[in-house]
Amino acid sequence: MEVNVKINGRDYVVEKGMTVLEAARVAKIDIPTLCYLKDINEIGACRLCLVEVSEGGKPYRMVTACVYPVSEGMSILTNTPKINAARKTNLELLLSNHEKKCLTCVRSTTCELQKLCNDYGVDEDYFKGERKHYELDATSPAIIRDNNKCILCRRCVAACKTMQDIGVIGANDRGFDTHIGCAFEKNLGDVACVNCGQCIVACPVGALYERDDTDKVREAIADPNKKVYICTAPSVRAQIGECFGYAPGTDAEGKMVAALKMLGFDGVFDMNLTADLTIIEEANELIGRIQNGGKLPMITSCSPGWIKYCEHYFPDFTENLSTCKSPQQMFGAVMKTYFAEKNGIDPKDIFFVSAIPCTAKKFEVGRDGQSASGYPDVDVAVTTREVGRMIEKAGIDFRALDDEPFDKPFDIGSGAGAIFGATGGVMEAALRYAAEIILGKPLEKPLETPEIRRHGNDNGYRTAEYKVGEMTVKVAVASGTKNAKQLLKDVQSGKLDVQFIEIMCCPGGCVNGGGQPYQPASVRNTVDLRALRAAVLYNDDINCDIRESQKNAAVKVLYDEYFGTPNSHKAHEVLHTHYVKRGL
Repeated sequence: MEVNVKINGRDYVVEKGMTVLEAARVAKIDIPTLCYLKDINEIGACRLCLVEVSEGGKPYRMVTACVYPVSEGMSILTNTPKINAARKTNLELLLSNHEKKCLTCVRSTTCELQKLCNDYGVDEDYFKGERKHYELDATSPAIIRDNNKCILCRRCVAACKTMQDIGVIGANDRGFDTHIGCAFEKNLGDVACVNCGQCIVACPVGALYERDDTDKVREAIADPNKKVYICTAPSVRAQIGECFGYAPGTDAEGKMVAALKMLGFDGVFDMNLTADLTIIEEANELIGRIQNGGKLPMITSCSPGWIKYCEHYFPDFTENLSTCKSPQQMFGAVMKTYFAEKNGIDPKDIFFVSAIPCTAKKFEVGRDGQSASGYPDVDVAVTTREVGRMIEKAGIDFRALDDEPFDKPFDIGSGAGAIFGATGGVMEAALRYAAEIILGKPLEKPLETPEIRRHGNDNGYRTAEYKVGEMTVKVAVASGTKNAKQLLKDVQSGKLDVQFIEIMCCPGGCVNGGGQPYQPASVRNTVDLRALRAAVLYNDDINCDIRESQKNAAVKVLYDEYFGTPNSHKAHEVLHTHYVKRGL
């Protein structure tokens, strides 16, 4: 059904049930918002989306556009002196209890509040008086919380509770004392937070941000006694361009590699290599469990946020987790064992960095069972945002760079490794390899599983069955802990019978990880960032000369020269790990 409305004096036909905000976007008018995130946080709290409406010939009155529905014959005004004055006043009220240290804030120039204040010409000290002061919460290994910057939009709360169904943060106290915190005022590092970073992605200001480890990297590069290497996850090449003004969905791999080499790393490698290594180890583990009566369903283990979620909220399922380390940790382990031995380097002199679109990886580097050489497999994990800041701080003109290739010997990755960064990609890559092992011969063409690439059924996950020779493999895929929760409950109840499960902590997978470039709500509400970034990875797969992990020549060398066979004793020493039943 449709209704007729008038927006700023012009006639439009819009769908019944739309909000005024949505109707305005049909008219190509962007009404400002701060608290609003489509389908996540629609509460009308910030009052920045105020408009004037007239219904049934009655006088105009102010309403919040993000929650107010259109009606037949409604007249809407979005840009009057009265509206602009109200928005300006609301911004000045927000600033009255906001720490205005913009020059040193991590969100300077990407802050949604800062942009609106500039747009509306606010007086930052118009309302003077008492200000609340909060101690910085730096107890988490991944996420820093600074409530002095918080504007109480509650977008972080909605991301944690509504989107991820975890809910470790919320609004504490009332009135002027209201602040975002954990239950009983516990620190973020002392609750069952999984470090996914979706709260950071949702935050419009600098109240939440990742722990910055870039100084550690720069210090290591400057140390003449250190060999400093970096590997980049598949999704980083699909995101990093956004830090430098490129449109979402731009593949900036070549420029990214060139910029990292200019920063002074001794080697810049492709994590697709160890994604392939993970696939071979994981698929053989799965086949072994199926054939030998092992614990099923087996669940993927490459997402550290998901692993921590499982340990806290479904500890009994830790026995179902693949024992494979994540590609990040495998790469560090290979560098400090095989690579160190082959090149005569003491592993203590290797400083290994992972560039990753994930904040949970910062927690993962410190886990037990992640030190194959006796030293941490990975010394530092830096997010896509941190990599962008390092490049910018070094004065490198990213857009002017010529493309450069990854360094040998770890420059080879398959298309199967590339799609790891999108939900369903790990499953698809594993099945490509497992099918050949089960059949005992190469497939005529690489297996593709478009039916599980994007989650979205009514129950929040997707399932499929694949007939491979005499064996039927039943699989399920979920991304986002809210969907994972439903999937695991269905397994517990017997409603779902599968042998292999892929779970990614972040909705959409790594392409939507907590360490992704900042994008304002105006983009997040209207652009499918996940799909655009995932398309980069699937294009890499289609255009790659090698589309199956087992055909990666560099991986073959690793087995021939070091590991022997998949799931060998040596492979388990270096490439596998264990888990903890944390509980709540």
